[in-house]
Amino acid sequence: MIRKATVKLEPLGIELKIIPGTPLIDILHEYGVEFPCGGKGICGRCLVKVPEGNLAHTKNHRKRLTELGLSEDFHLACLSTVSGDVTLEVEQYNIFILADNTNFEFIPREGYGIAIDLGTTTIVAQLLDLSNGKIINVKTEANPQTRFGADIISRIAFALNNKGMEKLQKIVRETISCLIHSINKENDASVNKVVIVGNAVMQHLFCGIDPTPLSVYPFESVKKEFYFFSPEELDLQINASVKIVFLPSIGSFVGSDILAGIMAAKIHKSKKFLALIDLGTNGEIVVGNKDKIICASTAAGPAFEGTNISMGMRATTGAISSVWLDKDQMKFHVIGNEQPRGICGSGLIDAVTVFLKNELIDKSGKINSDKKKLEIEKPVCLSQKDIREFQLAKGAIATGMEILIRKLNISFRDIDKVFIAGAFGNYINISNTQYLGLLEFPEEKIVKLGNSALIGAKMALFLDDKCCEDILNISEHVSLETDPGFEDIFIDKMMFG
Repeated sequence: MIRKATVKLEPLGIELKIIPGTPLIDILHEYGVEFPCGGKGICGRCLVKVPEGNLAHTKNHRKRLTELGLSEDFHLACLSTVSGDVTLEVEQYNIFILADNTNFEFIPREGYGIAIDLGTTTIVAQLLDLSNGKIINVKTEANPQTRFGADIISRIAFALNNKGMEKLQKIVRETISCLIHSINKENDASVNKVVIVGNAVMQHLFCGIDPTPLSVYPFESVKKEFYFFSPEELDLQINASVKIVFLPSIGSFVGSDILAGIMAAKIHKSKKFLALIDLGTNGEIVVGNKDKIICASTAAGPAFEGTNISMGMRATTGAISSVWLDKDQMKFHVIGNEQPRGICGSGLIDAVTVFLKNELIDKSGKINSDKKKLEIEKPVCLSQKDIREFQLAKGAIATGMEILIRKLNISFRDIDKVFIAGAFGNYINISNTQYLGLLEFPEEKIVKLGNSALIGAKMALFLDDKCCEDILNISEHVSLETDPGFEDIFIDKMMFG
């Protein structure tokens, strides 16, 4: 039996049991740490100190530290692995998480605030000291609604039958209440504000809004409204004067998580055109600037999150997260340094790229042999149906971007930066997305933003109650399917090359 090492994360006081040899990036991204450069050791934003124990490093670790002008007191988490028992002081917990590699300005406030990203699969809560922006505590929990359906469509279906709405609302509110109670128990903090963000379906289910309109054409969502709650309504044993707000959705299936992402990417303040792509549950796309923002949702999320892929799974322990060729031999990385159990979205992109380059599949996506499946590493393989599902997801994102750019009467060249949101973005290989035609932008324009929803929620803690009304006023949701060129564009974008 493999002896696991004890890894302590400070100042959170979290203690984990980890298999030696596990990359720190596999561990820390689950606890809110962002890797803006995608783990290449370029940006220097994933710094840790090691007051006790040691880490193992890649060969270029010391060189990267020198290039970044950092002393050897620091370690780059993305170029480090667990070698034994170790205590880590995580710098991002002491400095407000960055957006676009720059600190955003905020006006210090008294007290503490909690930012919550209510995701379809996971829920993340962070406690902040509002006087300096430091992260004091982080709590994560699986969304308990998954037992009633892994995706949002299944949740809507359950909500519309047998009082399912009440069950879904009750269990997710209880989970968030437990997270907040746990944070309060561990920290003597006077919380005075809680900001919650999530996709449109999560907003409906949490706030008790009838999701029926989301189940039938034209899939109209709620109005652009802020939803306020008292601690009593959520059964929270905290100061009765605490303000709790669920930020508004923008339109059908474009929720407050995307609104928060717009804040994090500062699209609404930019003179130049910027784009935001969230490859999560819905595959949302945003394009715009300070004058106008348009957005849309696509059916891309299920494939990138592992749903509809025969051996697909989230980016958690046991998932193949990257695949590459080394001297004609297929290599791969498994999150958590364990035996592979499945493949997550970033690994799926890499695997399809490798198969395409090796001519195991053609540009139409067809497997070039009589084989029914293409093996990556036992037991993980991709079927013809998996490749088709990937093509649908890839085509949906590329089509959405094409249509939004056309609607703004601009070209791809006019987009100054493209922000990739979501934990998925920590692992995604940009050159492979370009090779497959998923992202049709030069690499220098692409910025990995990490959990933009959580970043935006934290920004909102420092702002007025209705802080994003300026974004709502210039934002428009569009239905891609109603565009006259949709079908032709979509068929073209499904192809490789």
